[in-house]
Amino acid sequence: MTDTVTCSFFGLGLIGGSLAKTLRERHPQSRILVYDTDPATLKAVRASGLADEVYDSMDSRLCRCDYLFLCAPVAQNLQNLERIAPLLSSDTTISDVGSVKGPIHRKIQSLKLDGQFIGGHPMTGSERYGFLNSSSALLENAYYILTPEAGVPRKKVNDMYELIRSLGALPFLMDAESHDQTTAAISHLPHLVASGLVHLVEKQDDAHHTLRTLAAGGFKDITRIASSSPGLWQQICLENADFLLEVLAKYIDHLEEIRQKLSDRDLDYLYRFFEEAREYRDSFIETKSGPLMKQYVLTLDIPDKAGALATVVNLLARENISIKNIGILHNREYQEGVLRMEFYHHRDHQKAITFLTHHGYTMYPA
Repeated sequence: MTDTVTCSFFGLGLIGGSLAKTLRERHPQSRILVYDTDPATLKAVRASGLADEVYDSMDSRLCRCDYLFLCAPVAQNLQNLERIAPLLSSDTTISDVGSVKGPIHRKIQSLKLDGQFIGGHPMTGSERYGFLNSSSALLENAYYILTPEAGVPRKKVNDMYELIRSLGALPFLMDAESHDQTTAAISHLPHLVASGLVHLVEKQDDAHHTLRTLAAGGFKDITRIASSSPGLWQQICLENADFLLEVLAKYIDHLEEIRQKLSDRDLDYLYRFFEEAREYRDSFIETKSGPLMKQYVLTLDIPDKAGALATVVNLLARENISIKNIGILHNREYQEGVLRMEFYHHRDHQKAITFLTHHGYTMYPA
């Protein structure tokens, strides 16, 4: 690919914004066109200087591009496709960033655009959403699934593959149905489970909010993704309902088996249950992003005196080390140290460990 590609983005939330920012950073000569209907998003995009052209209404100029990325919610993407279909050149490659592929592929086929559509799903994300939380670091080393229609020429697929690779992501080819089966198990079901656990604890909490106050360690880790956008996950569950219902039924059967073995006090089963889960989980390839996102975290001890936190932050700032998140741990059920810091990149994580060790801090990398 060349650095002078023109890319149009229809919708610029967390994923679309991160994709556009990465494109600008890695291919500064590229042209970026943006269409969005949200005034706050458009104001932020204009203020950032990210886009060459910004539109608050549909315009044929948006279709004069090499790549067109549909980054709005799925229902809006389907409507936008209807509107732009007559305006598109056959040279334009159409893609999306949705985590369910079935609906968009069916719409593409009905509009006879199957010769130029390559579905996309960056396996990355954040508990936060919207353009203001987008980042050029979000795609780094994240799997980016591509689901080309059967009629797409090989050259278009290869070019798209190279574009995604050039953005620092890891392209991975699949067909749409296999994609939806896979994400039902490793992404969509975990969100249901995480939210279900939060609801369960909320219903068991007392008037003093004891459970909420003490929730930490494993509970916070396993339910972190429950903080994601409710509207987004409502749509995802409905769009992938068939595959999700299938894997949910299997999960319920599995929980019933565990309940019975626990009732039977089956020591051997319980040991194997935890041992096999640990071994399989430890075999996962660590990536920066994805449904099981790699986090760059450390905890450290700091003295209980005024200015101790500011000292640490200032030390890291002087070394240009960016902190993604910082907090004081009141319940240290699974962690040592009292100050928890999370970093965007592996290099910042390692640099912070080296630098703070040099200054005499005791640390406990996660």
